[in-house]
Amino acid sequence: MDAVFFVAGQLLIWLVLWDLFQSIVLPRPSPGWFRISRYVIRGAWRLVRPLARPNSPRSERLLGYFAPAITIVLLVIWLAALMLGYGLIFYAFRAELRPAPADFPTAVYFAATCVLTLGFGDIVATGVPARIVAVAAAANGLGSVALVVTYFFSLYASYQRREVQVVTLQGVAGAPPSAVALLEEYRRLDLTDRLPDLFLEWERWAADVLDTHVAYPLLGYFRSSHDNLTWIGALGSMLDAASIVLTTIEDVPRGEAEKFRRVGAHLVEDISNLGFRAEWGGLKRHDPSISEKARLDHDAFDAACVRLVEAGYRLSPSDDAWLAFSAVRASYASRLEGMAVFWAARSTSWLGTAEALRSPAHPAEPVA
Repeated sequence: MDAVFFVAGQLLIWLVLWDLFQSIVLPRPSPGWFRISRYVIRGAWRLVRPLARPNSPRSERLLGYFAPAITIVLLVIWLAALMLGYGLIFYAFRAELRPAPADFPTAVYFAATCVLTLGFGDIVATGVPARIVAVAAAANGLGSVALVVTYFFSLYASYQRREVQVVTLQGVAGAPPSAVALLEEYRRLDLTDRLPDLFLEWERWAADVLDTHVAYPLLGYFRSSHDNLTWIGALGSMLDAASIVLTTIEDVPRGEAEKFRRVGAHLVEDISNLGFRAEWGGLKRHDPSISEKARLDHDAFDAACVRLVEAGYRLSPSDDAWLAFSAVRASYASRLEGMAVFWAARSTSWLGTAEALRSPAHPAEPVA
């Protein structure tokens, strides 16, 4: 029986350490079946996500609590699992403790004092194996806390870099941001020649978000602290703006827009591909409803062209531009919409009014 306790304790401890390594230390996606954090995040999000309601400040506050709260919950679960695992081992070695634990909860209590380095001294390890386990418990406890604290700093540093660019976009594209409003404002301010610089800035932003959000998927659950703003919406608006420049507007350089579009589409593809795995809770691949919500009809595109002409842009022939724009936008629109649905994000603005990326015939619905 003691051997069973010892083996069970070792398995639980290695499970925690492996999860910590994959979640925090390894800077790349690491899906796997034996992951505590995977089941915690996925299960908690499945409970919270159905509570989301479109355009509801209360829902936004609730969803905004999720990522910070689940980070703390993970730390508590990791430490609790370590205490339980070392408690199992100490119970197997109870003959080497003085006084010997009378029951399993007492062994877990001694393990907790070791993991948290409290050192009350009411129970002391006297045998060599028990002393080695006590030292290992203290080292793992301190190391786990240190790793999670470092993880906190990494998460919030990446989050702040992401949000600074999103908030900056609000000044010229509105809230929620609009691709058409962005192009109109740049023309009104006589900044059309600065559009290539804008796309270069967003190319760097997309590369940073791709690197951090793929390595640490929990970042995707962090929501903007500003109303009507989401990083998904900002990305969609910039991708739409780049697509317009590439296919419709004739008097703006296109090289920088194409570079950003490639990196931005790569970001959407990689994150949505991760979403199809159980690691992220499982986005639905090729969901017809997602594709329909991402649809933009010809009338909306014509309305955008009218506004751009009134702003002073010179456009390509309407029918040719529509075909080219539809082809470019198809490379990211459905995947981006799937991300928005999964994270219960607000609709990505298109015309800068109540109209949105999601077709008016299919308004945003609460995520089930």
